[in-house]
Amino acid sequence: MAYTNIDDPSAHFQAFTYSGTSNTAASYTFTGNSNMKPDLVWLKQRGYSDSHYLFDSSRGVEKAIYSNLTNAEAFHNSSLTSFDTNGFSVGLSNVGSGGGTYATWNFKANGGTTSSNTDGATTSTVQANTDAGFSIVTYTGTGSATTLGHGLGVSPAVLIVKNRSSALDWAVYHKNLTDAGYVIAINSTDAQVDSGTNRWNHTDPTSSVFSVGSGQQTNQSGDSLVAYCFAEKQGYSKFGSYVGNGNDNGPFIYTGFKPAFVLTKGTNVSQWRLYDSARSPNNVNINRLFPYSSSAEATDTDAGIDMLSNGFKIRGSGGDYNASGTTYIYMAFADNPLVTSTGIPTTAR
Repeated sequence: MAYTNIDDPSAHFQAFTYSGTSNTAASYTFTGNSNMKPDLVWLKQRGYSDSHYLFDSSRGVEKAIYSNLTNAEAFHNSSLTSFDTNGFSVGLSNVGSGGGTYATWNFKANGGTTSSNTDGATTSTVQANTDAGFSIVTYTGTGSATTLGHGLGVSPAVLIVKNRSSALDWAVYHKNLTDAGYVIAINSTDAQVDSGTNRWNHTDPTSSVFSVGSGQQTNQSGDSLVAYCFAEKQGYSKFGSYVGNGNDNGPFIYTGFKPAFVLTKGTNVSQWRLYDSARSPNNVNINRLFPYSSSAEATDTDAGIDMLSNGFKIRGSGGDYNASGTTYIYMAFADNPLVTSTGIPTTAR
């Protein structure tokens, strides 16, 4: 059984929904068991077409990047205005003033405190939460293959990188893509592609550094870039893959915890699909958003998942999430561990 050092995942990650105000600044307080000051806030309007906004405390407030767009970082006056002790505040912009409901996914790093990291051949700026296996890394591209410190002390399983200065695809490294030469873009439905040494220099991350090649998406000379780095932590996070069976009674994926967040993508041409327990507290979880798209939330009853005490189960046979023989990668974060550090089991939904 899975034991963990993180008995309360809400101290490190929370999925959260809120109702937007109408042309009024507002502050929103998380509802998890623990107070959590977020360092990465990813939010999306649920009811209509609008971009996914990502803000982090390393880059600073009101500086947005968008998972569904190639756009460079943009300054949004009166958007997300502060990372608060247990939530965040927004101004008058369309991340809170347009009405309707919003979904947010929030991660704790190091409270916005960064430090220079010289573990790699190129100096990076890092804030890391080593307990939860999450760090935010900012750096300046060199245009030639190099290494960068990530501050986690263990090898990351997932890297999500965006060039902040230029309109370019996102670059995602996942340990279950074909090998370290392969990349996939979170802003696209495209299949994984072999970038050779271009993105990750055909090198898996180590316990201290990750590698980038000469490609513009991960290392354009003189450009500013940000990397979100994730390492697995037993009972809290899991990054893996499953193979579809083409059946409405889809595969079960063991994580060792009850998920609060599940993100999936086929290694073929297919959708990124994001589910969470805040928008859908009961099974079958059919409320899904699409990180590559500005589309509103979809709720088709034949395309959901069950979030169980020890993993998740695919409910549906669609090609975007369960085609027979197709490999799908996933990221999952916990609502509750299957078994706490004191041996107490969680309950199913």
